[in-house]
Amino acid sequence: MSYLYVSEQGAKISFSGNRFVVKSKDGMERSLPAYPMEVIQIFGNVQMTTQCMEECMKSGVTVSFYSTSGAYYGRLISTSHVNVFRQRLQARRSDDPALKLAFAKSIISAKVQNQIVVLRRYARNHNVDVSDEIHEMERMKRLLQYKEDDNELMGCEGFVAKNYFRGLAKVIDPAFTFEGRNRRPPKDPFNSMLSLGYSILLNEIYGQIEAKGMNAYFGMLHKDREKHPTLASDLMEEWRAVIVDSTVLSMINGHEVSAIDFETTEEGGVILGNNVFKAFISKLDKKLAAEARYLKYLDYSVSFRRAIDYQIDRYVRVLETGDASEYQPIILR
Repeated sequence: MSYLYVSEQGAKISFSGNRFVVKSKDGMERSLPAYPMEVIQIFGNVQMTTQCMEECMKSGVTVSFYSTSGAYYGRLISTSHVNVFRQRLQARRSDDPALKLAFAKSIISAKVQNQIVVLRRYARNHNVDVSDEIHEMERMKRLLQYKEDDNELMGCEGFVAKNYFRGLAKVIDPAFTFEGRNRRPPKDPFNSMLSLGYSILLNEIYGQIEAKGMNAYFGMLHKDREKHPTLASDLMEEWRAVIVDSTVLSMINGHEVSAIDFETTEEGGVILGNNVFKAFISKLDKKLAAEARYLKYLDYSVSFRRAIDYQIDRYVRVLETGDASEYQPIILR
């Protein structure tokens, strides 16, 4: 499994000799073998030849397009994977209120637990008191099981998020202080890194959902809204703190990034400068490739990318059986 990220403005991607070739504006070239390439991620003003696009569609390589700041535009993908019968089943299951509620409770409960573990770890490492925030998060986690509709669940999740990010603000390097989660556009470096990481993770999951023949827009937890892949959002929740938040915190508290590495746009948003952008993409990719034993039903380690793939297979089982317990979210300890 191989991923190619291209963020150098003015670069060109072509295909030659069974290899993907990236040529920079200054004429320098590097190439990667077509196999086992699975995904190409393009950020900003990067060209791709028609021949290269055709090869990607024939060989099943997904190409995702982002702005220079990481805003997602769309994807180039073959339609050979489409499974209309599975998509019809998705549509039916998404109208089952009992199944949706059980699945949503499982996902949100795991997300909250993972946030608690991440917050507690960083607080302990930096000798910071976040007991009040964790107490409120744990209290709300217990109440989740008694909620009876989506609105109440999402209300609990929102309350937890406020306490979680309030706690994170206490544990990160003071140069990166922030006042809660903000986006569209992010107003500070911390939120800028989170937004970029979430965008990349969301679209990794989006691609894996499509590879299973499903429709990323038929979700269980998040409400339908135009142009948003709600199922990808659903399946990302358990991974947010585990993959993206921990990567951002590691870079900031490990002094791998400085506040001066970021730029402010005319709209008042904050984006990653070119060097820190590349460093963050590299760090996140290594995280996704790292192996761990977080899946209860496996007795061996797998990469986070492979774990996500396995979890999407479990979601297919939920669709086939109508039983939410077939899906076991990962839970940090």
